[in-house]
Amino acid sequence: MAHKQARRRKQKVVERVTLPRIRIGRVIAPLVAIGIVFATYQLSMTMLDRRISSIAISGPFQRVTALQIEAAISDEIDVGFVAVDLDRIRERIVALPWIDQARVARRWPDRISIVVTEQVPAAIWGERGLLNTRGELFVTQLRHVPAELPRLSGPDARSAEVAARYLSVREQLIPLGLDLRRVNLDVRGSWKMTLHNGIEVRLGRRDVDARTDLFLDVVADIITSRPADIQYVDMRYGNGFTIGWKGGVQAPTAYPQPADREMVAARGME
Repeated sequence: MAHKQARRRKQKVVERVTLPRIRIGRVIAPLVAIGIVFATYQLSMTMLDRRISSIAISGPFQRVTALQIEAAISDEIDVGFVAVDLDRIRERIVALPWIDQARVARRWPDRISIVVTEQVPAAIWGERGLLNTRGELFVTQLRHVPAELPRLSGPDARSAEVAARYLSVREQLIPLGLDLRRVNLDVRGSWKMTLHNGIEVRLGRRDVDARTDLFLDVVADIITSRPADIQYVDMRYGNGFTIGWKGGVQAPTAYPQPADREMVAARGME
């Protein structure tokens, strides 16, 4: 019996795992192809990356000169035509005072083209700052303040909001023969405007949009009829406004206006 069991053990077949054969050529060939492509690219870039021969700079040049721009980017163009960082050059140019935008491009075979746009001042901000047409503060300490520009003031973080209100109100006043010279937003959030003829318009902190509309729809017509007699207009009322006449006389007015608007008191000042 023991002999038969020994024979059975000998007859057991040992299973072997055979791994698939990998041809080395199939692995090496793609790697060689990739290497050739990379080497060709590097060689091409080396051949094309010639020294920059010239820079063409164009723009209005009222506040900034081409020499200032060239000086700002001089250390950025020492590299080759292909290696030069156009975004970095653009950042350097826009960082200059009075530069609004800059377009930088390569011009084959070895020239860089730069087109700049200067800031357009739309208003004075505070004492010596300047806002552009988008309401952005781009100069904080101007030596010579242009007297012809309107004056806007308020928290720096709200300069765009102040500029937007100025532009909106002015656009509606111009057809009436009026113009806006000052807009102020104080730290408490209270608005005040001054017209070109010196008349002050007090809007306050609440319902500023509604009060502005009332001023434009009703009060502006009153001002155009008697501009020399009015000192200020106070819109800080729940249902009307007050006109301060020169000489110290005040005329409260309710809205909608009755027939004798100068004799009706407006209540609920805010």
